[in-house]
Amino acid sequence: MLRAMLDGLQSAIWTALPGAIVSFDAGTVTAVVQPGISGSSIGQDGKPVSINLPVLTDVPVVFPRGGGCTLTFPVAAGDECLIVFASRSIDAWSQSGGVQKPSDARRHALSDAFAIIGPMSQANKISGISTSKTQLRSNDGGTFVEIDPAGQIVNVTAPGGMTITTPTLHITGDVNVDKTVTATTDVIGGGKSLKTHVHTGVTAGTGVSGPPQ
Repeated sequence: MLRAMLDGLQSAIWTALPGAIVSFDAGTVTAVVQPGISGSSIGQDGKPVSINLPVLTDVPVVFPRGGGCTLTFPVAAGDECLIVFASRSIDAWSQSGGVQKPSDARRHALSDAFAIIGPMSQANKISGISTSKTQLRSNDGGTFVEIDPAGQIVNVTAPGGMTITTPTLHITGDVNVDKTVTATTDVIGGGKSLKTHVHTGVTAGTGVSGPPQ
């Protein structure tokens, strides 16, 4: 009898569960999430039966964040996640931030969930994880930015190309290019414009001009 009472109390205390994203709202940074572990109930015959837990709505999604910077990434239906449950109501905090009083007395409730994207079941794990380098990568491993601490090198692989949008780009070292360099305005070398420089010592015929000015 005591065991049954304890089990009943524990079953109402939610801590963490794996789950899957049903939908994501980028405007509110919240998701609808389906818990990935089933619950149980007592059937008409008095025996336990497995049931799906209810879909959780308005679940805040956790992105790595701090110091004025945030790492964001697409969140798609079916993405696996870890659902963690606060020990008190998060309603007031979710709306206003800061330090808030719990809106009611509930504890460890399904309605006070956060979703952390990232945990992988064996059925959905990625492959080719580097054991020596840090990568920001696509799941298929075809596109990545890689930090090699041993070689002190940063490698970038982008089969579709790379775009840098900035007023200026300053590179302190030598630049080696294996293919064509195309400029839509001008190229300056040693203070000389590729488009408008002139040459000294120009002669007719097959003569060679002097250096650019």
